[in-house]
Amino acid sequence: MNAPEMNPPVRYPRRAVALHWIVALLIIALLASGWHMVGIPKNTPERAFFFNLHKSLGIIAALFIAALIVWRMRHEVPALPGSMAKWEKMAAVLNHRLFYVFMVLVTAAGYLTSSFSKYGPKLFGIPLPHWGWEDAALRGDFAMVHGMAALVFTVLIAVHIAAALKHLWLDKDGVFQRMMPNWRKPARDS
Repeated sequence: MNAPEMNPPVRYPRRAVALHWIVALLIIALLASGWHMVGIPKNTPERAFFFNLHKSLGIIAALFIAALIVWRMRHEVPALPGSMAKWEKMAAVLNHRLFYVFMVLVTAAGYLTSSFSKYGPKLFGIPLPHWGWEDAALRGDFAMVHGMAALVFTVLIAVHIAAALKHLWLDKDGVFQRMMPNWRKPARDS
């Protein structure tokens, strides 16, 4: 029998993998559209298009983030391999916890930024309830939190990607493959 650290790590179930990648792609689209739209001149159709797209993607992302959080609260994550150093395991846990904090913080701050704007939050042009009124100072405060939190979140994402690539190319311990779609064998879903 192999030592525990020689056994391949247990994979995440398909539902968790799907939620991870849907949220990841939405966050990448949100970061890209967010950085692009702030450089577009004000009062132009292009700026309005990107702001509305960004808001809509943010609302959709919020729904998937909520589903991911619910999944995570109801399920244990697969254990990391015993071959990983204790500091690496602690760093992985910390990074993932901060991911959840920043997913919620960035999303909530973005929604509140829209809520204190005359334009309000919209889902592909459909006005949604907002929790505020037109207030430039509050909108600016929430926009600052939204932007700063997005920058910190981007750093966390870069660390996450670097760690995943380390596991793939250097450690070759199967950690990277735990969250990759598995098209060959049906995984037991939880």
